[in-house]
Amino acid sequence: MLNLVESTESMEQLTVAWRAMVLDRDPDADVRDLPGIAVRWADCRFAFWNCLTLTEVGADARLLELRLRQCAEIMSAKERPGFLWLFEDLLDDGARAGLDAAAERAGLVYAFPGTGMAGDLLPVPEPSHPDLTFVRVTTDDQLRAFADLNSLAYGFPLEDGRDGLEGSTLWKETVHAYLGMRGDTPVTCAGAVEADGRLFVALVATHPEWERRGYGEAVTRKALYEGGRATGLTRATLHATAAGAPVYPRIGFKPNSPMRFLALQG
Repeated sequence: MLNLVESTESMEQLTVAWRAMVLDRDPDADVRDLPGIAVRWADCRFAFWNCLTLTEVGADARLLELRLRQCAEIMSAKERPGFLWLFEDLLDDGARAGLDAAAERAGLVYAFPGTGMAGDLLPVPEPSHPDLTFVRVTTDDQLRAFADLNSLAYGFPLEDGRDGLEGSTLWKETVHAYLGMRGDTPVTCAGAVEADGRLFVALVATHPEWERRGYGEAVTRKALYEGGRATGLTRATLHATAAGAPVYPRIGFKPNSPMRFLALQG
């Protein structure tokens, strides 16, 4: 039961945080809470800002089939591609067992895995790393560097990340977004923002040439440290990719629901 509660929290954190992110990108973005589906879709080049998620707890196989078809219809009507973020622990056993086949029938394909994580871990000690200095993102140039690191880390064209973040007031003024610098070179980044009484961590990325040096963990700790100090919050949440999943438990995060990112076929 505890895992279901935390998996529900993880899904709800996505809907809250992504509402702010998507509306920051485009005040006229498609942000709707439909029966069983949360739409957070900026229809921009940065695919992470084009997001759907299923919101019902305990969905059975029949309901899952319906929701997946509805998601595919919504995604097909959009100009830009995006992802359905699916929290597996919110499905009942039958729906989980038939998920792959149901997704295929709906015209969706598996893109990559993720893991919801949370922890009552704040405050954290002020971090340090012998290679890095930390700089808060407050200028357009710093925000472009933050966007470029995400594009490089996740395999997007540079223009895609820039389309998602350039010009954002939210990321320069509200999000505790930090660059980790080797001298004058930004090599890693992370952001943390208040979302419904938690500190939500997003867009952690390290330049592929500088991986496996502890940089991502260090800059995540910096965003958590500064965000926690500013807000006084004690609980933090995030959604980890496969690359980040081994890192975050060292900070104090505990996994809850496995996630699947689904995209339209073709």
